[in-house]
Amino acid sequence: MRIVFLGPPGAGKGTQAQRLRDYLGITHLSTGDMLREAHQAGTELGNQAASYFHLGKLVPDQVVVGIVSERLAQADCVNGCLFDGFPRTVAQARVLDAMLAEQGMPLELVVALDIPHEVVFSRLASRGRPDDAVATVRERLEQYHSLTEPLADYYQRQGILRRVDGTGSPEAVFERIKRAVELAKQPSG
Repeated sequence: MRIVFLGPPGAGKGTQAQRLRDYLGITHLSTGDMLREAHQAGTELGNQAASYFHLGKLVPDQVVVGIVSERLAQADCVNGCLFDGFPRTVAQARVLDAMLAEQGMPLELVVALDIPHEVVFSRLASRGRPDDAVATVRERLEQYHSLTEPLADYYQRQGILRRVDGTGSPEAVFERIKRAVELAKQPSG
């Protein structure tokens, strides 16, 4: 299965992605990890990406798409993968659709973790990371809503979006995600 995870910062995407990776036996593709790995490997795209993220700027689409394309060509992605942090925009989603179609591996499910803002702030404040300061969280949420939230509409029109309540214990949220996955596996008819 090929799955995209959507959700605001603090929604628990990383935790749930690891659980889903283990449950389905598929590769977890975290954009942040891929960018760091490409930089550590000294690839041209990795070095380009580093020049942006060291300045705290978003890495341009063409660089991110190039790194994702290189990663999708690796053998461990043949049986499926879980995208975490990509796509972030409708433009990236269209490029991803084209890449996957070219390989005969369409996207099968988009899981959107829905979580109220007050829960996001509470979760992020408890982590105590430097990028979780209130002003930074507000900025990240604004970016998410302006750039990433339109993806929900894009994937809803394709019929592959499943909204999942992201509140409650990690175990309860994962049970909801598993139900969404099992529903997506069933043939439509």
